Amino acid sequence: MAAKTRNPNAVPSVWAREKREPDQPSLSRNGIVREAVVMLDAEGVEALSMRKLGARLGAGATSLYRHVATKDELMELVVDEVAAEMHAPPVDGADWRAAVTEAARSFRVTVLRHPWLASVLGQAGLVYLGPNLMAYTESLAALFTAAGFPEPGRAIEPLLSYVVGISTTEAAWLTTVARSGETEAEFVGRLMPAARRAAAPYDHLAQEYATETADPAALREAKFTYGLEVVLDGLALRLPG
Repeated sequence: MAAKTRNPNAVPSVWAREKREPDQPSLSRNGIVREAVVMLDAEGVEALSMRKLGARLGAGATSLYRHVATKDELMELVVDEVAAEMHAPPVDGADWRAAVTEAARSFRVTVLRHPWLASVLGQAGLVYLGPNLMAYTESLAALFTAAGFPEPGRAIEPLLSYVVGISTTEAAWLTTVARSGETEAEFVGRLMPAARRAAAPYDHLAQEYATETADPAALREAKFTYGLEVVLDGLALRLPG
């Protein structure tokens, strides 16, 4: 059988091709994506397959492929689905730092609500072409433009690099905690004595572990806020005048 030829000009992204007409009324691309998000939230990226997803929807994997060509396309779609939860406030003349902080916190909350998101953001195809993620980025660009940044994209990149990076670390940590079956405070309480013993030969680490708060969620919040303020301080230095 002759190999199927591919269009050399085709862009490998769900956002770059037209939707196919459905052949099974009980299935829709939106329904497939929503069920995939539920599955990812409950079981993680490793558990997601077109076969398992089809079984949850009462359909074969072949039927799913009529709506979503590949699993990579599905990942693009689910990322953009949850990106709709990210919020950036409108430009209204308010303090740009407060507005950008609100947008950054919304991004972080979304990642922590869907821990699988952090692990696929950098590898789910051309996710940045999704309409929800583009709308969020456009809102950020409007905030930075109103603040006086001549090239808002240059400000967005370090901001999102920081938020994605720290949120990825937090999501991985919270996934580990969830697997333990304990609350975060219980897990840290059990872990901390061993961590303090291991850190004893290292002055700076020993001091940090000795002063760890009993509220790990509050500590994560404080660390995120501190790092975000550092990023915003650096961006403020780039404002003309």
